[in-house]
Amino acid sequence: MSSSEPSAADQQLIDHAQRHGYTITAKQLATWRRAGLMPGNIPGGGLGRGKGSTSRPAPESFDLVLGLARRAGPGKRPTDLALLLFAEGLPVPETTVRAAFRAAVDTITLPGEDDDPDDDLDERLDNVAGHLAETGQAMTLVPARARRIDEHIARLARDAGETWPPPELASWDENPERAPSTTPQDATLTAAAAVLTGSLSLQEIGDMLRAMNPGAGANPIASLVETTQNDVPDIAEVIAPDGTLALGPAGDARDLLRDLTDKAPLEDLAAAWQTVQRVREWALDLCMRVESELEAGQRGEAVAEWQTSRYLGAGLAMLSTLRDRRWPPAQRALDTMLVLYQLHEFRLLDRIVPGCQWHLLQSEGVMPPPVRVLLKDLIDQDSAPAQPAGMSPRAGTVRPGS
Repeated sequence: MSSSEPSAADQQLIDHAQRHGYTITAKQLATWRRAGLMPGNIPGGGLGRGKGSTSRPAPESFDLVLGLARRAGPGKRPTDLALLLFAEGLPVPETTVRAAFRAAVDTITLPGEDDDPDDDLDERLDNVAGHLAETGQAMTLVPARARRIDEHIARLARDAGETWPPPELASWDENPERAPSTTPQDATLTAAAAVLTGSLSLQEIGDMLRAMNPGAGANPIASLVETTQNDVPDIAEVIAPDGTLALGPAGDARDLLRDLTDKAPLEDLAAAWQTVQRVREWALDLCMRVESELEAGQRGEAVAEWQTSRYLGAGLAMLSTLRDRRWPPAQRALDTMLVLYQLHEFRLLDRIVPGCQWHLLQSEGVMPPPVRVLLKDLIDQDSAPAQPAGMSPRAGTVRPGS
């Protein structure tokens, strides 16, 4: 057999793909193995008398080769293929899956942060601020589609002689006189600082939330953040004297996410991956339903859900979905890690303030419905019996400090 011919084991995989309508080559198999997307063949016994040895495909290779034949193509990066196959439940090697999620975290880059790696934090922040000012980079606080929907709803409310938010919701804002003052440039620098330091002040978070809903006469969720330390004194364990809320251990937030990619159970990664997909579907479907009602001059269930979500936490997910018109696998993986981070932080808060009224997360608009489903175990924990020390409160969840 010439060196250009596939081995008997590889021929089994080629034939398996052929039976399912795919044409692959031994060269492709070798490329996929080098990328860590599928395991090598399992050595067998020798044939004797210098005739070489036998091998057989790993059992999981048969499913993987079909997935790769279906997904692979020009320009497809190995990390994207690893994520997409993992999402299908195919047995991609674990090290490859985790490396793909880590690569997604590594896509978070800041202009100018590497000008001088030896600079202290303040100098690095100054470098980033300078580059942002020079390039004019700025995040979109309210995507055009969301802005159009907000304005249309506001017009219908004015025509009906109504105000929004209604008094019972507006009364939750303890600082209604705070007009949004954060510009897109301010927001971009705030986000960059959060990445480098792993923290934000409660006031900065409140300002960002108000800027993302500039037409609101009141912003209950921003007020909740701004007054957190007053309402829950025990939360001071994670809030510095200057009002800064730590997003995790001090330092670059990307390091925390990288650590999470290494330690989170694979079932948690899979559950979070599916959750962010469902959040996107929910957000886009809600947009279409709202637009349909508005075109008919109506304010029905969809408009009510939109308004509640926009003025509470779920609106942030809607805005994020509309910003990312293209949603490549790396961005989806990054969104997955941010959801896992949420779970991580909720667990941490539950240790600091046991119970923590998690049932409130079930309220409409507080979080996107798919995230509420993911957090159901945590929410139910309010009424669950105490677990012995060292046990995970629920299977399939990320444990802080694990």
